[in-house]
Amino acid sequence: MFTHTTRRRLVIGGAALTATALALTGCGRSADGGDSAPKATTSIGDGPATGDLTVWAMGTEGENLPKLTAAFEQANPGVKVKVTPIPWDAAHSKFTTAITAQTVPDAAMVGTTWMGEFADLDALDPTPGSIDTSGFFEGANETTKVGDTSYGVPWYVETRLVYYRKDLAAKAGITTPPTDWDGLKAMAKAMKEKAGAKYGINLQPGGTGSWQTVMPFAWSAGAAITGDDQKEFTFDTPQMQEGLKYYQSFFTDKLAGTDLPPNQTEAQFVSGEVPMFISGPWMAGSVAKLGGEKIKPNIGVFQLPKNKTATSFVGGSNFVVFKNSKNKDSAWKLVKWLSDAKTQAQWFKLSTDLPAVKSAWEDPSIANDPLLPVFGKQLEDAKAPPAIVNWEQVATAFDAEVEKMAKSGQSPADTAKAIQTKAASIGTGS
Repeated sequence: MFTHTTRRRLVIGGAALTATALALTGCGRSADGGDSAPKATTSIGDGPATGDLTVWAMGTEGENLPKLTAAFEQANPGVKVKVTPIPWDAAHSKFTTAITAQTVPDAAMVGTTWMGEFADLDALDPTPGSIDTSGFFEGANETTKVGDTSYGVPWYVETRLVYYRKDLAAKAGITTPPTDWDGLKAMAKAMKEKAGAKYGINLQPGGTGSWQTVMPFAWSAGAAITGDDQKEFTFDTPQMQEGLKYYQSFFTDKLAGTDLPPNQTEAQFVSGEVPMFISGPWMAGSVAKLGGEKIKPNIGVFQLPKNKTATSFVGGSNFVVFKNSKNKDSAWKLVKWLSDAKTQAQWFKLSTDLPAVKSAWEDPSIANDPLLPVFGKQLEDAKAPPAIVNWEQVATAFDAEVEKMAKSGQSPADTAKAIQTKAASIGTGS
């Protein structure tokens, strides 16, 4: 499960913001300030990449990336790329230490929810205008932005869909996946009453990372995490309450349970105990591995149901260049190359990470897959939290209040108010 946990950590951000990291913010800025501060890259040269490049990447991505950069070195004979794999559990502290000591690599893979913190430390080089970002999924591209400035490019993406057992859906009389909130509720009820499931759908009853499943329903109801200026939180709104009320109703109606053992989603799906859940693309392989050939044709997915919108969560990883890089021109050439549709399709074949560039999804390895194109459609309407410094702490507070709502019956109105109060006391960090 390490690979799957790694992917989840990409979106969670890997580690909560520590007091030490916050204390380093001032140090990072003062170290980079003054007349000697590195200047932002405004354009990328026309010639080939040259010189030495150091790159950091986490988990299995760090292990696989050298296979990809070897092709970049062949296309640019004057450059040498050294990739250092970093364990996810050590990555956050390694980055913040390197930023303070000014010993950062030239470029790196960065989890989407770290962008605000690292930009606040004045560590990232803004994306040059010569890099065309129009080909990326909009939601993924937004994860690179802190305020109005983009730092880096989306490297790969993931989003969440509803998984369901096709055979049990047929038994429950469901021939077409639902497209709206009422339809999802009706399907969960039918799965329980007609297909013999213990619960119709597996929804996380609070706890770490539950915001990633709850917020899509809130977004779809028209809610927002912050105002447009990203200075004030906006959790306590009628739209947020509407999303929370819908989510809570699955537990109130006994269509989702708070008593399911954790980390057993695949087993519960394969056994038919809980034949629906919401998760990312990695779960298809995980379920197939557990259930074998018998389960594969019965794995179905559909986009999140619509209220005002049908918005899901977008996660993944970005690729950035650090301001203190001594070879920024070649580093940006590497990042631009990693963003090419052909390169992204090749990376998918090496890693199964989904491309952030839309046109890469036309590659047969993705287009002909029975499930992946649905993820591509969902990515057209997917969001991430704004890149704010203190998001990790806010997310922890959010998860705790959702748990009270799901397990103890705390009202959606009180839940929204409590999240707002806690988030406001934490602040955005900007």
